[in-house]
Amino acid sequence: MARLRIGWPRQVFAQVLIAQLLITMGVLLLLTGLFLQPLRTQLDDQAEHQALAIAQTTAADPDIVRGLLSSEPDPRGPVQRQAERTRTATGALYVVVMDLRGIRWSHTDEREVGRRVSTDPSVPLHGHVILQIDRGTLGTSARAKVPLRDHANDVIGAVSVGIAYSGVQERLFGALPGLLRYAGTALAVGACAALLVARTLRKRTHGVSGRDISALLSEREAMLHAVREGVIALDEHEKVRLVNDEAARLLALADDAEGRDLDDVLPPGRSRDVIAGQVTGRDLLTVRENRVLIANRMPMQDGGSVVTLRDRTEVELLGRELDSIKGLLDALRAQDHEHANRLHTVLGYLELDMTGRARDYVAELTRARRASAAAVTERIRIPMVSALLVGKSAIASERGVALRLSDRTHLPVGLIDGRDVVTVLGNLIDNALDAVGGDRADRPVVEVEVFVENATVVIRVSDNGPGVPVDLRDSIFDEGWTTKQSPAHRGRGLGLPMVRSLAERYGGAARIAARAGGGAVFTVTFPDIVSKPPATASRSVLAGDPS
Repeated sequence: MARLRIGWPRQVFAQVLIAQLLITMGVLLLLTGLFLQPLRTQLDDQAEHQALAIAQTTAADPDIVRGLLSSEPDPRGPVQRQAERTRTATGALYVVVMDLRGIRWSHTDEREVGRRVSTDPSVPLHGHVILQIDRGTLGTSARAKVPLRDHANDVIGAVSVGIAYSGVQERLFGALPGLLRYAGTALAVGACAALLVARTLRKRTHGVSGRDISALLSEREAMLHAVREGVIALDEHEKVRLVNDEAARLLALADDAEGRDLDDVLPPGRSRDVIAGQVTGRDLLTVRENRVLIANRMPMQDGGSVVTLRDRTEVELLGRELDSIKGLLDALRAQDHEHANRLHTVLGYLELDMTGRARDYVAELTRARRASAAAVTERIRIPMVSALLVGKSAIASERGVALRLSDRTHLPVGLIDGRDVVTVLGNLIDNALDAVGGDRADRPVVEVEVFVENATVVIRVSDNGPGVPVDLRDSIFDEGWTTKQSPAHRGRGLGLPMVRSLAERYGGAARIAARAGGGAVFTVTFPDIVSKPPATASRSVLAGDPS
């Protein structure tokens, strides 16, 4: 038969209830002990002073003094009779009168009259008073001993009075029921409060055990720091409660971000507004440093909130590449028709037996294409940047836009990170091509200027489009601001904020101004991105003019 084992409960609320009950009982017992000890001392003190008052009254009785001086110790003598009357009247345990030799002249037991006292009488016989709790022939008592003086104030004996100690204990035990009632009431109130706290805690902890809570906390920490999605938790005062590793990486937060105000952790801007809940909605886009993030904010019952962050940088870059590829495919499709026409022309020359004309026609087309690509690569020595410009030139040609390189354009080798230059330049050219697209009376032109000045790369893209109104120039770099319809695969309003973020990452800036003759000029600077001084260029280039 299995034995019933009673152990410590596993549920947190039960542990708290038992602990609080034990603490309450312990505190009550401690308080009861602390109360009883002073009470006992007080009662002992009262008994001693009562004995002292009886002893002093007896010592001041002239009949006692006269009997001590004029008679002998006698159980039926005047001293015994007067002392017994005093004892009976006061309820004392005993009233003993002794002479200078320590011989009793009175006692509760008449047989003790004439015998020497059991304790040392020297102190009261020398004129001093004694107050004490002591055990004598009649048991434990609160006793007082005072000197007995004659009319000349000479000590002729002593008076010893005892109050039964059992009387003090009875008074002490008599106070216990009331004290225990108060203690029981306090214990009941404490038990009710403990039960209320335990029930509340049970609701909060869902009845799980302390070990389970510890395991859940450990699992939560491991999960939060293992997931590849950023999580940041705020309290009702916008103070950071929790930041996992991914959120710290995506938001570029310091290691001591937890416990600090959100304003101290993130600079003013859309990212901070989205996390703080000042911008509402689902799947909100924001740019932090050079990363495109999707944020979702979930409020909590205590007034705080939890914000999740997903890195969409690669998706955004892939979307832009998809746009570029789509444009390139459109350009190739148009050029396919153009090449078909040219092949028909060559075929016509050949059928007319004009082989020389056909050869000259093909050579002219080949030289034009090679000259355009060579002009770009001669000015732009960074392969990925020159490849970008050649591809954008084909797209611009298909759209009927002249993509030009300025006379000052020259980008030497030695860039620390050419990918950021490609990202900025691609965004600016795409925006410029969109700005000059559509039906226009004059010829649309986009001019690109890239050069190095004092170890700073300067990128300037201008167009002769409608331009940007003055009142919108401060908003055009804000996240989400756009005048174009978003494609299905990605959002709009992220290109220019990313451009500004990349520039500021290197300590540079992104600006917009009006172009002479109409249009807009975007200028982006990248300080200290060149590892060695550049060479100078002198020849102007025209790239990407439509054929």
